[in-house]
Amino acid sequence: MKDTLHSLYARGGHYLTFREEGDVPNPTRKAPAELSDAVDTVLGITAWLGTAAGVAGIMITGVMMAVSMKRGEGSEHMSRLGMVLGGCILVSTAGPVVKFFFAAQ
Repeated sequence: MKDTLHSLYARGGHYLTFREEGDVPNPTRKAPAELSDAVDTVLGITAWLGTAAGVAGIMITGVMMAVSMKRGEGSEHMSRLGMVLGGCILVSTAGPVVKFFFAAQ
């Protein structure tokens, strides 16, 4: 075991030691431009789809409420509306929350 560690240090020991200036390398976190553009496009489309789904959910809940009122049936549409609005809040705050936690410093 000792011989193995010694041989590993002998081959790659320069990675384990500091530079002569005393600083440690600090690579930047920069994704390639092509990847960043593709990810931004996908996230933009996803955000629009989430917004459209939220609007559609509110409209469908409103139609279901109107049909139930016309028939004279009572139903718990407010809980469904609450779930749809909760989903809309989740979709609308996802981007800022991710940006807050993963912003480049």
